[in-house]
Amino acid sequence: MNAQAAVLETASIQQQCKVLRLPAIAVQCGQLAEQAVRERRSHLGFLEALLQAELEEREQRLVERRIREAHLPRMKTLKEFDFARNPKISAQQIHELAQGAYIGRAEPVIFIGDSGIGKTHLLTGLAVAACRQKRRVRFTTTAALINEMVEAKHQLQLGRALSRWARYDLIALDEVGYVPLAEIGAEFLFQVIAERAEKAAVIVTTNLPFSEWTQVIPNARLCKALIDRITDRASIIETGTDSYRFRRTLEKRKGRHAELNNITAPPPLSGGGKKET
Repeated sequence: MNAQAAVLETASIQQQCKVLRLPAIAVQCGQLAEQAVRERRSHLGFLEALLQAELEEREQRLVERRIREAHLPRMKTLKEFDFARNPKISAQQIHELAQGAYIGRAEPVIFIGDSGIGKTHLLTGLAVAACRQKRRVRFTTTAALINEMVEAKHQLQLGRALSRWARYDLIALDEVGYVPLAEIGAEFLFQVIAERAEKAAVIVTTNLPFSEWTQVIPNARLCKALIDRITDRASIIETGTDSYRFRRTLEKRKGRHAELNNITAPPPLSGGGKKET
C-alpha cells in the first residue's frame, strides 16, 4: 500500500470512529497497526488491541467524570497524606477502607477530631479512591446540604432532592457539628442519613464527640436517632487534637526566622576577632 492510500484509509477510519464515538481507536489505530505488523500479530490480535485501547480510554474518562461530579473542594489523595505526622491514625486501616468494601456493605465511616488534623483530607482521599473505582460520589458540607434541602422545600422539590442524594454510592459529608443547626436543618440531615441506612455508604467528619452533639442539635430525641443511624456498623476513627496545620504554620515561621537571622547576622571576624594593623 502506498503512502497516499494509507493516509486516505486512516482519514476514513477516523471519520467512521467519529460517527461511532470511538475516539481512542481513531487516535491510536495507525500506531497500533504499525505495531501489529512489527510483531506479526493476527487480525484478531490487532482488533483486540484496538478495543482494549478504547476500553481503557473510556474507563479513564469515566473516572475523570466521577471526580468532577463529586464536587470535591480540592484534589487530595491518600498518597499525599502524611501519616507520620499523626501516628494516631492507622495507615493500614485507611488503605483498607480505600479498597471500597465498606461502600458495598453500606457502612458509614466517621472521622472525629479537632480542626487541622486532616479529617477533610482523609475524607477527600477516600472519595477520590471511590471515584477511581467508578462509584458515584458527592462531597458536601453539612451547611451546604441543609441549605440545598431548605431551598428545595421552598420550591416544593424536597422529594426530588432527597431522591437525588439517595442515588449516590457514597456521600462525603464534611463539618458535622461545626455550626448549630436549627431544628428544620437537623431534620433534613436526619432524613438524608436515615435514607441511606443499610443501603448506601456515607463518610462524616466532626469536631465533636457524640456526647456533645446536643450542643448543635438541641432536640435530644432527634440527636439520639441521628447518632444511632450514623454509627450503626460504622468505622469510627479518632484523629486526635494536635493540629497538623498549626504545627506546620509554626515550623514555617521558625524556618523564616532562621533564614532572617542568617541574613541579618554580621559575618564573623577573622583572626580571633582582632583586626590587623
